[in-house]
Amino acid sequence: MKLYKTTLGTLLQAVDGYYQIDQDWDELINRDRLYDYLDNRSKSARSVDEREAKAWIANKLLPPIGNQEVWAAGVTYFRSMEARMEEAKESGGADLYDKVYHAERPELFFKALPHRVAGHGQTVSIRKDSAWDVPEPELTLFINSSGSIQGYTVGNDMSSRSIEGENALYLPQAKVYDRSAALGPCLYVPELPIDPETTIAMQISRAGKVMFSDSVQINRIKRPLEELAAYLYRECRFIYGSYLMTGTCLVPAHDFTLAPGDEVDITIDSIGTLHNTVSYN
Repeated sequence: MKLYKTTLGTLLQAVDGYYQIDQDWDELINRDRLYDYLDNRSKSARSVDEREAKAWIANKLLPPIGNQEVWAAGVTYFRSMEARMEEAKESGGADLYDKVYHAERPELFFKALPHRVAGHGQTVSIRKDSAWDVPEPELTLFINSSGSIQGYTVGNDMSSRSIEGENALYLPQAKVYDRSAALGPCLYVPELPIDPETTIAMQISRAGKVMFSDSVQINRIKRPLEELAAYLYRECRFIYGSYLMTGTCLVPAHDFTLAPGDEVDITIDSIGTLHNTVSYN
């Protein structure tokens, strides 16, 4: 099932059609056995014509977030470790990323409050004081307040590699700023955990020309998704639940940097495509 948050309310896409769910977003999603709850709700909810539903999604879509915080896990794929070591070579911090990749404890960091999150079709930002910027496509977990993974969405962890590479302590500035995160287009709620062979793909286009295109299966991740969620919830309470970006394995070459007007498309099997345009704030 898929939940779309729109300006006209929440839209549920089930196997047999679309339904309008009249319920506060945070109350709706923050529960155990969310799939079963949505399945039951669809039996009594107002049916929405497919044409009308697609118009909502095309014209009224919001990012699938209410009052949840967005967090992120870093260096969870080998390719991500290589990229971080490359960017930190001159500053002498390359060993940090090798150590965290092989450590027992994962790297977790705060990414965004809801008002800084862009949705599908909206703009994401690059910093004006950064010389090297990239998108990072990531499978993103929705974890309820009790620490259980209930759904998934597509995430874009926008990053300044020049600022992070200058000094590892600059990570918050490299990662946390207005519209440095995007989520969407929906919250995917399957009956069973997501298939490890699920593919995540990214394409970056500039003036109609493809600048980067690649894909990878999420089973390349080093740590189980449940382990990442468990570490996040060890000493943090999230009364509305939270979103956790799980790291990237798709990294453009070191000579590529984003520019205003670039278009980023991130697609994850079963979830959909998150499309964003790049700009300065």
